[in-house]
Amino acid sequence: MWIAPAALLLLAAGGVVVLRLPFSPTRTAFEKVVEEKIAATGEIGEVFTEQDIAGLPLPVQNYFRHCGYLGTPKMAYMRASLTDVDFVMSAKKTLKIDYSQFNLVQRPERFALISSSLYGIPFEGLDAYENGRGSMKGVLAKWIPLFDQRGEDMDRACLVTWLAECLMFPNAALQEFVAWKPIDDTHAQATITWEGLSASGVFTFAESGELQAFRTGDRVAVDMQGNRTLADWSAYLREYREVSGILQPTVIQSVWHYPEGDCIYFNEQALAVSIRYQ
Repeated sequence: MWIAPAALLLLAAGGVVVLRLPFSPTRTAFEKVVEEKIAATGEIGEVFTEQDIAGLPLPVQNYFRHCGYLGTPKMAYMRASLTDVDFVMSAKKTLKIDYSQFNLVQRPERFALISSSLYGIPFEGLDAYENGRGSMKGVLAKWIPLFDQRGEDMDRACLVTWLAECLMFPNAALQEFVAWKPIDDTHAQATITWEGLSASGVFTFAESGELQAFRTGDRVAVDMQGNRTLADWSAYLREYREVSGILQPTVIQSVWHYPEGDCIYFNEQALAVSIRYQ
């Protein structure tokens, strides 16, 4: 009679050991695709010039000048990371997450890894945009799939997110698949077109030249159950500091503008982000 309880105890103990192991299939998949993209990407071998930005709207030109990009090497990709940052899953659930992100320049491709826990059990998320297709996966206990959202809404959301971030690694903003339109001295519209899909949004700049925000209506809020909510989405950038001669934002936040009010669902506590180029 003791065999069944003993077997259950052994299985439970084995499960605890597996969860505590550093190996993670989701993290491994993220690191593998990043390594492959870096290996396939050569150095640009050029610097930013006045000629590069001559055709851009005035506030975008001012951004390049004010932040010190002219004369510096053009980057091929960007990596960004935050630790222990707030991520709002729902009105009743906020997670503390570690966040890692990788963006390519010459193709609008983007990958992001979320590491956290739900009720003490490891939870990981992997966002991907590659070859014109977007996806958002959630995995519990390293192996149990919680959700895997795909489709045109996700494709467009991932595409416009890459666009929102393009001035953080601004060689991306010069690519031929990004079209710019002037609005006024502190606003400019950009449209990205890739693999038959387009998305657009408006960038807002300070008079000094710093990028402050990006806002779009081309994202649909989708919860873990797949429920869709139409709402504008914004990325806020602030508290710039000089890093290797370039001004970079140290605080990045993501906001849904719901009819009932705004929700800062990413980084409400305004933790500092680390940004690296290559």
